[in-house]
Amino acid sequence: MSNVFICLFASGGFDKAAQGLTGAGRLLAEQTGGELHCIMLGTGAGELASEVAKFADKVLVADQPEIAEYNPEPYLNALAQLTKDARAVLLSNDAYSQEIAPRLAHRLRGSAVGDGIGMDVLNGVVRVSRQVYGGKAEAVIHLNRSPAVVWLRSRCFDLAPARAAKGEIVQAALDIKPDMRTRIVERKREDSGTTRLEDARIIVSGGRGIGGPEPFTNELQPLAELLGAQMAASRAACDAGWVPATWQVGQTGKKVAPELYLAIAISGASQHLAGISEAKNIAAINTDAEAPIFNHCRFGVVGDYRKLVPLIRERLGVVCK
Repeated sequence: MSNVFICLFASGGFDKAAQGLTGAGRLLAEQTGGELHCIMLGTGAGELASEVAKFADKVLVADQPEIAEYNPEPYLNALAQLTKDARAVLLSNDAYSQEIAPRLAHRLRGSAVGDGIGMDVLNGVVRVSRQVYGGKAEAVIHLNRSPAVVWLRSRCFDLAPARAAKGEIVQAALDIKPDMRTRIVERKREDSGTTRLEDARIIVSGGRGIGGPEPFTNELQPLAELLGAQMAASRAACDAGWVPATWQVGQTGKKVAPELYLAIAISGASQHLAGISEAKNIAAINTDAEAPIFNHCRFGVVGDYRKLVPLIRERLGVVCK
């Protein structure tokens, strides 16, 4: 009951979020006195296992046909079988993990918490730190019931140190029965760019003040391309249908931690700030000098983005030549 498990979906690869899980898992395993085990789920799990084995004591590969692609009930059944003796189970902050974490905790009669930014063990109890009140305070949650099932915010943990010898790779033996209650009738994949928002180094984000969908395409997208950045938006812009919902950053959207977050025409409500609290640098452009975003940014310009963004693009174009 002292081993720590991390759960990775092969479809996501060994990205920054997955690498951070190895770091968090190793730190926790050292405090519980157990081993770090990694569960690889889905098609391609076996191909990634060798890379992940550099950082884990054991890698369990689960890639049988019933769980080749994500389906919540079969994935939940697989994880419940593999983690029944775990001290803690750690997942990333993708939509799959957020869906599964509380259900897995219930199935294992454990306890769950999400959006963790720090973890440790005190008197045998796993504790998870998470931001509350829109990032204005930090709460420490004691997960008294074992196992602790936690999904963690990306980029809050570093890659674990490589082991002297690779961990053992084991093909998991699972009894997965077909889920007769639900079935996937269609999958639609949306191009979200070359890098996930959670892993992006630079993000250009627009808000309600952009005024419509065209400026995202005509003004912000060219700027993002010059910066090598990913595009994002506030909830207001997503709710208006100007940009895809997958671009949403904030308390009810994605939590990001880029080196630079450029907020354009975003007022900076507490819900949005909760999603960018881990950003290394925040820069803002807004016509309202009293906008809350200016209280949280390192660089701020009061002005109309329609005039400023073309100037920034022009200057970047000169520098990049």
